[in-house]
Amino acid sequence: QMNYINQLNLELLNTVFWNNTILEYLIALGVFILSLIVLKIFKITVISRLKKLAKKTNTNIDDILIKTIDSIKWSFYFFISIFIAIQFITLIEIIDQAISFIIIVILTYYIVKIIQEFIEYGFDNIIKKKEKEEDFDSSILNLSKKIIKVVLWAVAIIILLQNFGYNVSTLVGGLGLGGLAIAFALQNILGDIFASFSIYLDKPFRIGDYIVIGSDSGIVKKIGIKSTRITTLQGEELVISNKELTGVRVRNFKQMERRRIFFTIGVIYNTPTTKMKKIPALIKKIFRKIDNADLDRVHFKKFNDSSLDFEIVYFLNSREYSDYMDTQQNINLAIKESFEKEKIEFAYPTQTIFLEK
Repeated sequence: QMNYINQLNLELLNTVFWNNTILEYLIALGVFILSLIVLKIFKITVISRLKKLAKKTNTNIDDILIKTIDSIKWSFYFFISIFIAIQFITLIEIIDQAISFIIIVILTYYIVKIIQEFIEYGFDNIIKKKEKEEDFDSSILNLSKKIIKVVLWAVAIIILLQNFGYNVSTLVGGLGLGGLAIAFALQNILGDIFASFSIYLDKPFRIGDYIVIGSDSGIVKKIGIKSTRITTLQGEELVISNKELTGVRVRNFKQMERRRIFFTIGVIYNTPTTKMKKIPALIKKIFRKIDNADLDRVHFKKFNDSSLDFEIVYFLNSREYSDYMDTQQNINLAIKESFEKEKIEFAYPTQTIFLEK
């Protein structure tokens, strides 16, 4: 009787159902359960130990890797266990392909996610280091990070489609034509975006610089993705597209170590020559008392229509416009005071008519 029962059990186990025996299904089930247990032990035990080891290291790269692996959902381990188990049985081709496709999609997703975490880590490190600079603007780096992520996902999707048997070359060609159409429609916006990259890399000016563009001037307050914002001396905000900024001459006064200034003063024609000879000495005496200015030259330049003109050139040891105006005001007042003492008269536009009898 015992032999008869064993024979029945053996026959039952060898019963073929959907191209597999009951025994093969039981083996596959056992492999599935065993794989799931092993993966669970790996997630709970091994990763927890790796976390402890990662805390002792100086680098954050291992922390990111462990964090990403730890964030993997149980659905991933479930499908991996199924994939291992079905190697022991023969499935219908469509089911086998469907499971293989799901595994490929899940693996691609987590591989891209790991790469994405490292991209995020790299850009965040750069931003943290650059944030110490007063004129740093992170908008370009944030945009670059987003573009790289989009490109990464696009490449991953193309690879998946290729594995699924799609003609990728036709798809890429279609995307290329579509991209050209979109680029043509958005050429002005894209031009500004590429110009912002040019400004960021070339650094013709930075936040806080005083610049002059044509007839406009002001202090750079923000360098954005599409435009740059400047606060003018009058107080209003001037918004200029980045494309325009890369196509014109920009005068950057922040890079100037000192300012060269020249101005002209005129005295009346009736001024005696003896007093005119004193004027260069008077100007030099005035500049000896000015701390942040160095006199370059002072000369009697020309006979003007209604004045005898002296040209004065000096260097201001400051790039700030307010310092220039304060210094020029002190110089002007000192010249006027000195001329009043010497009874030297400033010229003003006049015409004298001589009538011959």
